[in-house]
This record gives sequence, structure tokens and C-alpha cells, in this order.
Amino acid sequence: MTRYSLDELRQRYVVEGRPLEASLEEILRADGRAGARAILAAIEKRRFENRSEGQRLRKMLRYETLLWDQGQDAVAGIDEAGMSPLAGPVAAAAVILKPGTRITGIDDSKKLDANSREALAIEIKEKAASWSVAFVEVEEIDTINIYWAGILAMRRAVEGLGLTPQHLLIDAKRLKEVPIPQQAIIKGDAKSASIAAASILAKVSRDALMRTLDTRHPGYGFADHKGYPVRAHYAALAQLGACAAHRRSFGPVREVLGLPPLPPWPSASEGVRQPDASS
Repeated sequence: MTRYSLDELRQRYVVEGRPLEASLEEILRADGRAGARAILAAIEKRRFENRSEGQRLRKMLRYETLLWDQGQDAVAGIDEAGMSPLAGPVAAAAVILKPGTRITGIDDSKKLDANSREALAIEIKEKAASWSVAFVEVEEIDTINIYWAGILAMRRAVEGLGLTPQHLLIDAKRLKEVPIPQQAIIKGDAKSASIAAASILAKVSRDALMRTLDTRHPGYGFADHKGYPVRAHYAALAQLGACAAHRRSFGPVREVLGLPPLPPWPSASEGVRQPDASS
């Protein structure tokens, strides 16, 4: 049929994913063997998946593309990670993608496994025009509350960018004291590629830091659950008590320490002063 056996064709065009030449495709379609039909079916499946991913990426870039078409090349996506854990800092990232950038597989970090996040984080850093990751530490969280800690982390991430953004796309929040046009997008990490990129960098960076904290405070399982309120973490708290990495403004930690519950924090709508980015 060709100079390649079916096993060689399968290796080249299915396993390795090389583009199939039109002339060779015609030969395969004329081949009635089951092996030839299976190779063609696998190639068609990959083509369909590639088209679907292309359509998904175009949809994920609709906010960015609209701004790029207006001449705003420096569009930053912003997201935070680690708002609900009982221990560890809050992380935030800001990412400016170059106009037209396509990163296959980019998505809300919560939808991805750890290996996919790690691989995508490397590609994001390579392809981004600029990126920044910032943290707000436990002591700061306990001083200003977790809501404002998330805002502060995002502000620090924006200020850490090597380029000044022309527009901000933010997951569900606004940075009122940042004088840059911005848009809050509900569930933005699933709708905007820039925000998704930021969510991945924030998550990967915070997870790495929690693995470091696991070596400093062994026994709590920080490397596994990253400080989130899961059963194993509650069990470790009950057995070991709280360590320096725990957020003392969070109810379960206060309970272990024998501290009284804190009164509710004033909401953002009540006009509480936002913390300084330098604080």
C-alpha cells in the first residue's frame, strides 16, 4: 500500500500526531482492512477534538480579542487562590497574554489536575508578555480579613507586572483603588483565557509554597490538602493544635486554640477602608 506498514502509520499519524498527507489519506480510505479504518478513525477523532478545542479557545479569548481589536494590547487577567484554607497565605496572579496567543488546554485551574496545571504554568510564563504572582501572608489575613487579603493580593500582582496594563479582567471582583479600566467577570476563570492563566499561576505558586510549609510544619498534611478544611486537616488540628501557618481569624483554628469567635467582619458594601498595597 505504502512504504510504511500499518503499525508504522499508526505510530506516525496516531501516536505522534503528525499531519496526514492528502495522498496518503486517499490510499488509506481505499484500503479495506480493519487496521486502516482504525487509523483513519483515530485521525478523524483527533481532528474533531482539535476543532472543538479551537472553538473553545476562541470563546475563552472573546473578552481579550474585543480589547485587542481596539488597540489595547496589554490586557491583564487577574485571579486569586487560597481564600478558604485554614492555613497558608492567599496568592494572586496577573497575566498579560500577547495578542493572538493560544494555549491549548488552558482553563479554570479547578478543572485541571496538578500535572496539567504545572505544564500549563510553564507555557503561560513562556508565552505571556508579562506575569506576576503575589502573596498576602497569614498575619496580614488575620489583621485585615480574608476578603481584603484577596483584594490586596490581586493589587500586588498587578503592581508586580513588568508592563502597565491598559485594561484588567478580574474574576468576580473590582480593584477600586487601581486607576486602570477594568471588568469584573463572574466565573471569569472559566470564561477568559487571561483570568484562567492567572488562576493557574496563582494555584501552582501557592501549592508549591504549601509544600514548603509542610516541611516546616510536619504532620498537618499541607503538601496534600494545601491547608484546605478537609477531614485530614481537622484531625491534625485536633491532634497537634495550630501552628504558625494557621489563620487565627478562621473559626476552626480559633476553636482549637480556645479563642472566642470573632464578630462578623464588615462587608465591602459598608465602606470599610481598603488596606494599602504596601501594608
